[in-house]
Amino acid sequence: MKILWVCNIMLPVVAEHLGVEGSNKEGWLSGLCSVILMRQRENKIDLHVAFPVEKRMDGYTEEIVTKAGRLHCYGFYEDVNHAERYDKRLEVRLRRIIDTVQPDVIHCFGTEYAHTLAVVRCAPEPKKVLVGIQGVCSKIAQAYMADLPEKIQKSKTFRDILKRDSMLRQQQKFVIRGQREKEMLQDAANVTGRTEFDRIYVTQYNPGTQYFSMNETLRTCFYEGEWKPEKCEPHSIFLSQGDYPLKGLHYMLLAAARLRQKYPDLKIYVAGNSIVKYKTLTEKIKISAYGKYLRSLMEEYALRDCVQFLGRLTAAEMKAQYLKSNLFVCCSSNENSPNSLGEAMILGVPCVAAAVGGIPSLFEDGKDGILYCGYEKNEKEINNDSYFKNESFSGAETTENITKSDVRNPDLLRISNNLYHAVCEMWEHQEKMKAFCQNARLHARKTHNREENYQKMLEIYAAITGKNK
Repeated sequence: MKILWVCNIMLPVVAEHLGVEGSNKEGWLSGLCSVILMRQRENKIDLHVAFPVEKRMDGYTEEIVTKAGRLHCYGFYEDVNHAERYDKRLEVRLRRIIDTVQPDVIHCFGTEYAHTLAVVRCAPEPKKVLVGIQGVCSKIAQAYMADLPEKIQKSKTFRDILKRDSMLRQQQKFVIRGQREKEMLQDAANVTGRTEFDRIYVTQYNPGTQYFSMNETLRTCFYEGEWKPEKCEPHSIFLSQGDYPLKGLHYMLLAAARLRQKYPDLKIYVAGNSIVKYKTLTEKIKISAYGKYLRSLMEEYALRDCVQFLGRLTAAEMKAQYLKSNLFVCCSSNENSPNSLGEAMILGVPCVAAAVGGIPSLFEDGKDGILYCGYEKNEKEINNDSYFKNESFSGAETTENITKSDVRNPDLLRISNNLYHAVCEMWEHQEKMKAFCQNARLHARKTHNREENYQKMLEIYAAITGKNK
């Protein structure tokens, strides 16, 4: 069976082969790929993988023999830095790959980028296309600002003006991507998802699509090891991201202002590069409005010494940070099925998460850990430029003079307060916390069971092709 994967990233095994820097995003793809390749004799899958590359590598093709098995690779040019743009030439590039491979199934991972819509449009046999939902762009657009005060939403720094990349512009890009996502779903014959949140969304726009439930396989290293309370840093919190409003770091900082009064040794570790640096002239020029807002919160509430950005982390480094942390927090305003939460759960790390999007499908409140009331979604669709008509790049406001009144948005403070109480409840009830950890570990082992997910994927491919598994 010939399977063509169309991915958002170059798989790490390919990047390693080419000697280029790989992506740490969507690490579960590597786990799934490894399982398929290691069992090629059994599954008879001839795996072909297409992925975006730089312009100079457009048309790249190579067969790679890995330790696990044989893989056919194809590179196509796509401007992933401007994912809101649709280039019809993508259809030509992808059709060329499809014609070369002649696949039995085309499996597109994610709806966030234009290439999935291009595949749906150009595939000669639409019923052979399987689209995997990851994030839900239109819902991300609605929740993007995550209760930031209006003044902050409209603020801009020199960097934002120069790059035309203010927070409102960032949100607008997700609006555009969401519109294309809906167009793609309306024409998609087969879709995979894994939460009630994405199932409802998919069937809303295409009741006739064939929806398959399929959970994700995590990166290999997370299936070994277990969190031990005696080996963690007391009162330390780990966040997997925090570089844009949707991830909700501002909720965490406002909660931390109160937590530190109760736990003076509080530490907050955030994976990813620091967006609050402001020492050198270069850093001052590069800081974004959101970074400046986070910095102002850290200064106002004396949090500078307890918040540390860890930079880009490999899978092994992420695992080490989970195991040394006292608590993992997912404080996003919208998520479908965050793999970071799954990674923390399968390691048995204590978890607190916002009850948003698809998280309640993966994480049971009062059993796996604590869900708190997070961002309340606004069902009003953001679907035209009038929403952004006041987004001007002249006479820009900045976040230079933020006062306490600027951050005391009622919803922002309410959610931060909910997060504060959830953290306190976890740390004040140690025996309950240990039970949560064991339950979450068992739950995640089932959700992210490599063998079950592998077999489910084979069943889906068999259903699409009409061939027995």
